[in-house]
Amino acid sequence: MKASILKTDHLSKKYHGKMALDKVEMSIAKGSIYGFIGQNGAGKSTFIRLITGLASPTAGSFELFGQNSEQGLIQARKRIGTIIEGPALYPHMTAAENLEAHRLLKGIPGKECIEKTLKLVGLQDTGRKKAKNFSLGMKQRLGLAIALLGDPEFLILDEPINGLDPMGVIEIRELLKKLNKEHEITMLISSHILSELHLLATHYGIIHEGKLLEQLSAKELNEKCQQYLHIKVDQPNKATTVLEGQLETSEFEVMADGTIKLFAYTDSPGKVSKTLTDEGLILEQFMPMGEELEAYFTNRIGGVQHG
Repeated sequence: MKASILKTDHLSKKYHGKMALDKVEMSIAKGSIYGFIGQNGAGKSTFIRLITGLASPTAGSFELFGQNSEQGLIQARKRIGTIIEGPALYPHMTAAENLEAHRLLKGIPGKECIEKTLKLVGLQDTGRKKAKNFSLGMKQRLGLAIALLGDPEFLILDEPINGLDPMGVIEIRELLKKLNKEHEITMLISSHILSELHLLATHYGIIHEGKLLEQLSAKELNEKCQQYLHIKVDQPNKATTVLEGQLETSEFEVMADGTIKLFAYTDSPGKVSKTLTDEGLILEQFMPMGEELEAYFTNRIGGVQHG
């Protein structure tokens, strides 16, 4: 069993007589990507503020890297990187200058980490371009670079794809996957966009009105919700032949408009897309989807529409 990076015990926070967090019991295992799901105002940001030391619990406690004393938590927080309520950027500075400013603020010795971190997030060639002229996706990657200074073992990201266009969302998603797999960084990603978290998370926590309703793994969620790959190609008939021949599966359904629902290979979509393109097919649409994913979340929070 993997060690827990973060473990909470009846963690609670009250603001103006109202419980923003109510006896939350959460555990995040080393190496996981934990999708923290909830409506805006459900308690996600309050939880993150407590863990990062920006607010104090009203009751309960938590462990970070096994530490729960005040001094122990101060030391443990040096091993985490965060983006809370958007990255803190200096708009008139370059990417490198932004990192240098934050390096000095964090007291990280040596400048060699700057170029290494810029390369890690794909911003090594931005030169003298000011952050104010970056796209939203670039700004988010720069925010991630700042969070990655000091080689954190645990990233806490609050709504990291909010406001991004589809390409920006894909850029950030692929970068987070790379950081998790290649650099073994554990992540807590807070979001109300369930469909996007489903492409990233290995585990989930569903919070509503301050209460953690459920924790479950991606495997458990997939068992509860019918998952499939939504595929639209230029030649649907050829695609079905490839699925049956090359990928040896008949677990698919062709819809009236020619789109294909593939119920196999949901855990390895890259293999499907590569096989189809290798056979000369043009992918017009290709995305994992869940027929009951949104419905499951809505049902868990009592039928309330989330925003």
